[in-house]
Amino acid sequence: MAAKRFTKRDEVIRVFEKYLPQVFVDYVVQLYLSANVRFKIVGERKSKLGDFRAGRSGEKHQITVNGTLNQYAFLITTLHEFAHLDTYNQYGFSVLPHGEEWKNAFRKLLIPVIDEKTLPKDIQNALVQSLISTKASSCSDHQLSRVLKAYDERKENMALLEELPNNTTFALNGKHFVKGPLRRKRFLCEEIHSKRKYLVNALAEVKPV
Repeated sequence: MAAKRFTKRDEVIRVFEKYLPQVFVDYVVQLYLSANVRFKIVGERKSKLGDFRAGRSGEKHQITVNGTLNQYAFLITTLHEFAHLDTYNQYGFSVLPHGEEWKNAFRKLLIPVIDEKTLPKDIQNALVQSLISTKASSCSDHQLSRVLKAYDERKENMALLEELPNNTTFALNGKHFVKGPLRRKRFLCEEIHSKRKYLVNALAEVKPV
């Protein structure tokens, strides 16, 4: 019997199956195969979950997504970046990166995911709420970020900053801080060595000391 020949679609499915909820693999694969874009899965980046870069001088557009994300965060971040691609293809650089045009594109991509009704209930509800007032990203939608983080594999001895009592000492990025009061969505924390004040995201993963 002749060995099965794998198509490009087969190869793409095999990759995305490692990072996405199974029920949405075909949806994302179809988005990718119908787009003129390079898709790269990269290591963890502290500053962003994903990225879209428009190709110049005939180069392909490029989307990158952190491969360290949990499967639901990977899905939503991927759709976020495909919304940038769709917006660019329609408007180029003539609109704001996260303006109404992008929001409409993102909503359009989210609706089939929500309609599938297979997501965990808390993520489903957070996405529905996000559709009502779409934020610039899953990171800036605080409630959606909190829900998505609940599905992260928590590292040993780590906690979210918002879970710690005020005046707790914690380690972050090789420095030690004391947790202070909440300022909207960030805590005002003092770095012990320099005595400088920093605003730290409430959902930052830190190590209590």
